[in-house]
Amino acid sequence: MTEGEMAELAETDPTITTASHDLPVPERLAEFMRTDWAPPPAEVVRREPSADYTAVRRARLAGRFPGETLVIPSGTAKVRSNDSSYEFRPGSDVAWLTTCYEQDAVLVAGPAGAALYVRVRASRESDEFFRSRGGELWVGPRRSAAEWSAALGLPCVSLDELPKALAELDPSATRVLRSYDTHVDAAVKAPDDGLRDGQLAAALGELRLVKDAWEITQLREAVDATIRGFGDVVRALPADRESSERLADGVFGLRARHDGNTVGYGTIAAAGAHACTLHWWRNDGVCRPGELLLLDAGVENTHLYTADITRTLPVSGRFSPVQRRVYETVLAAQEAGIAVIRPGVVWRDIHRACMTVIAGALAEWGLLPVPAAESLDDEVGLHRRWTLHASGHMLGLDVHDCAKARSETYLDGVLEAGQVLTVEPGLYFQPDDLTVPAEFRGIGVRIEDDVLVTTDGAEVLSASLPRTADAVEAWMAAERAAGVRIPG
Repeated sequence: MTEGEMAELAETDPTITTASHDLPVPERLAEFMRTDWAPPPAEVVRREPSADYTAVRRARLAGRFPGETLVIPSGTAKVRSNDSSYEFRPGSDVAWLTTCYEQDAVLVAGPAGAALYVRVRASRESDEFFRSRGGELWVGPRRSAAEWSAALGLPCVSLDELPKALAELDPSATRVLRSYDTHVDAAVKAPDDGLRDGQLAAALGELRLVKDAWEITQLREAVDATIRGFGDVVRALPADRESSERLADGVFGLRARHDGNTVGYGTIAAAGAHACTLHWWRNDGVCRPGELLLLDAGVENTHLYTADITRTLPVSGRFSPVQRRVYETVLAAQEAGIAVIRPGVVWRDIHRACMTVIAGALAEWGLLPVPAAESLDDEVGLHRRWTLHASGHMLGLDVHDCAKARSETYLDGVLEAGQVLTVEPGLYFQPDDLTVPAEFRGIGVRIEDDVLVTTDGAEVLSASLPRTADAVEAWMAAERAAGVRIPG
C-alpha cells in the first residue's frame, strides 16, 4: 500500500491514525496481521469499590435536571509538541461520576438511565489494532464493553456508537459539559448561547463540594503520600551548600509518580526571593543556606484526588530571627483560620480570621499606614499588599476544586461536614518593596494544610507534618540524619 493509499484509508476510517514517519503497510502484511490470533485472555474484573458511590452521584446530578439528558466527556489528549501529547488526565467531573479515566470517553445520562461510551477492544479482523497509533499494539490492551460495565457498575457501550446516540438527542432537552471534546460540542448545538450548559457545570461543582466517605479515603491517601514527599525533599536538600530548586521539584515528583498518579499541580519550589512570587513554577533558581525554601506541592493519587500542602523551610535547618518572626506570624494566622472551621460557618470567615492576625502584626511592625481595623474593611485592604491571595480553597479532584460552583455556594457559602479545604495564609515581602525594612525584603512565607470539616469542627488531615518553627527545625534535623530515601 502506498503512502497515499494509507492516508486515504486514515481519512475514511477514523480509527486509523498514523504519523508522517510511519512505514507504508503492504496489503499482504495487513492480511497476515489479521490472522491467527488467540482469543484475548479473560480479565478477572472486579467491581470497583467506587461503583456504589458513583451511582449515588449520578442520581443526585440527574435530580438537578429531571427529564433532561446530560452529556459529560472525559476529554481528549492534548498536543505537547508535534505528534507528542501530554499524559492524559480526564476531566474531573466524568471521573467523579464514573471513576473511568480513559480519554475520549463520554457519559450520556438521560431519563432512561446512564451509559458510558468508551473505546473498547478492537477486533483482530480490523486494521485499527495494529495500524493506529491509538491501537492496542501501540498503547496496550483494552477492556471489552462488558468488562467495563462489570468494573464500573454502569452500562458501557463502544465509543463507535456515540455519534448515532448524540444525533438522536433533542438539543432543547440536553445539556453538555463543553470544551472537553470538540466532536461532542459540534454534535450537540447549544440553543441558548451556553446558559443551560453553564448551569450543568455549576451544578457539578456544587455537588462535588461535600465529599463522601470514599473520597475522603482518597484524600487521606494523597495527603499521606505528600507528607512522605516532603520528607524525601528535606533528606535530599543540602544544608551546607547551594543546590537547585529543581532538586526539590524532582525529588518530590519521584514520590508522586511512585505513590500516586503524578503531582496534582505544578510543584512550587521557590527559594529565597522566588517565594514572593505566588505561583513560581519555573523552579530554576538556587537554594542557598541562610535562605528559605517555600515548597508548595501535592501528590495526586491513582484515583486523581490531590493533596495541597505548603511548608516554608530554612535551607540550613535553622530559621534566622527575622525569618522566624515572619514564620510565626503566618502560623498564628493559619491557626486562627483553622480554629473557626465547623459546619455552619461562612467560608469567608476563615479568611477574615487569618487576616485579622496578619493585619495586626503588620500594624504592630509599623508597616500599615492605617490602623489594622481600618485595613480589614473590605473597601480598604491595605494589608493585602503583603499577602495578596485568599487564605484557602476547596480541595478534591482538583487542587482548586469545584471552581465552577456559584459564588453563593462557595465564596459566600456555608461550611458543611464532609467538605475538604486548605488553609494557607502567607506573607510576601518583595525584594524591591521600599515600604518594609531591608531585613524583611525577599522573605516569603506560606503555611498550608488540608482540613476536613467534621460534624463538630475540623480535622487537619496533614497534621503529622510539623508546623511550628521549633518542630520544623527538629523534623528537618531528624530527616537529614536518616539519609536520602528512595521511594520503595
